[in-house]
Amino acid sequence: MTTLRGADILARSLAQAGLKRIFSLSGNHIMPVYDAAIEAKLAITHVRYEGAAVHMADAWSRLTGEPGIAMLTGGPGHANGIGALYTALASESPMVLLSGHAPLNELGRGSFQEMRQADMAAPVVKVSWTAASAETLGADIARACRIARSGRPGPVHLSLPFDVLEAKVADGEKHLAAAADFAAPVNPLPQQAVQTMLALIGGAARPLILLGPSMSQVPVAGLRRKLAEAAGVPVLCMESPRGVNDPALGAFAGVLAQADLVVLLGKQPDFTLRFGKAPVLAADCRFAVIDPEAEVLQRSLNNIGVARVAFSAQADTAAAVQALAAAAQPHPATAWMQQVAHAVVFRPETWRAIDSGNGMVHPVELGRAVQAVLDTSPDAVFVADGGEIGQWAQACISAPARVINGTGGSIGSGVPFAFAARMARPQAPVVAVMGDGAFGFHLMEFDTAVRDGVPMIVVVGNDSCWNAEHQIQLRSYGKERAHGCELREGTRYDLAVAALGGHGEWVTRAADLQPALQRALASGKPACINVMIQRLPAPTVTAGAAAAAH
Repeated sequence: MTTLRGADILARSLAQAGLKRIFSLSGNHIMPVYDAAIEAKLAITHVRYEGAAVHMADAWSRLTGEPGIAMLTGGPGHANGIGALYTALASESPMVLLSGHAPLNELGRGSFQEMRQADMAAPVVKVSWTAASAETLGADIARACRIARSGRPGPVHLSLPFDVLEAKVADGEKHLAAAADFAAPVNPLPQQAVQTMLALIGGAARPLILLGPSMSQVPVAGLRRKLAEAAGVPVLCMESPRGVNDPALGAFAGVLAQADLVVLLGKQPDFTLRFGKAPVLAADCRFAVIDPEAEVLQRSLNNIGVARVAFSAQADTAAAVQALAAAAQPHPATAWMQQVAHAVVFRPETWRAIDSGNGMVHPVELGRAVQAVLDTSPDAVFVADGGEIGQWAQACISAPARVINGTGGSIGSGVPFAFAARMARPQAPVVAVMGDGAFGFHLMEFDTAVRDGVPMIVVVGNDSCWNAEHQIQLRSYGKERAHGCELREGTRYDLAVAALGGHGEWVTRAADLQPALQRALASGKPACINVMIQRLPAPTVTAGAAAAAH
């Protein structure tokens, strides 16, 4: 018999499942796992702030399809990582947060950093619990990954009491989880439901299929294109907090209002769809709703109004998309398909002529320069943070793979997202665009990137302002009442990155952007390109402008 600690059972179970990358910040309660990682050959990325580890695991999940693993110490370490879980939850990212925990045999006695951790994490994860024994740690981690990947994907939390990690199990190998234990069960869409759905689509004049955030993730994104080609109808994925005004979807709002059937596949009719109400959707528009969760399905029906729902069923989103694509026949309304496609790619013609000369850089010019870099590789990754510059970037930039802040609407994740993306695709260019406010959240992760040799590029749109909030003040209260959102003018974030061992560029005019990006690429270092941009509101593309251009 082989004696193993609980920490060994956990680490070796992860290794057997092929999950050998952990994003972590060390601390007392998890040092047994650091020790066990040596024999299990787990790689640990050691970050500078706990929230960054969670964001990295989130991005890793979206790009690879495997559960990203974040591991934090207990008490305040766990608490510091909680906020980042909300971004993963809203983005339907199948990651797992492991947190050290006070020993079970000391609970209720005032143990070091004792905290009700599972309760704290519960609102921002699918499931949250505390391991009870060393013998069950293999089953616990397998269950956590299984739940994270099943149904509507999302984060899961598991707390690891110190005495459970240190406890010795005489027949430890018998308690390791097998790789198969990590696999998620699939709830398919029944064939009869497939035929009903296809009949509804075929009978509509202007059908539109909308997918939830999980279908934007790289491993399944190809299914979206497959369904659109097979069914001959528009299939769009919604993952932006701007909802129907998603800048990446152009004049989508105008065609959405014309649809006579909207099929929601894992897409909730929540605030991003204005709860399915007119005038965002036509009052006589019908719906078909497929959702992996019974509770969410019922809420969707309540939001829309049962009378408007022609069909509903519970099934996993990716499985439903696959089944529909396999059985679909091309829809005859090719003009509608073309109209939607035109609306989505529409951008104002005036953007082409934007030229700031020697003045502050316009966000459109920033987007052009970044696009030129991403176009050099079929594996390039574009990362977009939130705020006004994030919306401009999403309107102007596309790439084979994209990771954004998601419907949660948070900011600050751009740097750790870019780091994880470059680790997932070590040969591909990774460029993140974010604002100067958001950049301050995780600047120190450039130290992590330098230590680990991860040469991502972060472009900072620097307008010396928390601009999203500033624009709210201007719209809602007037210029004379806009205050409290300013940042110091011209802060040299590039020099801070250079001081950490990275590459820094300061850009004050558009003509210098391309050379700066090329120098950053050539440096082979983590790079910050600090661009002085015009302080502008996020772009809006009107349906009228798109129709006129069409």
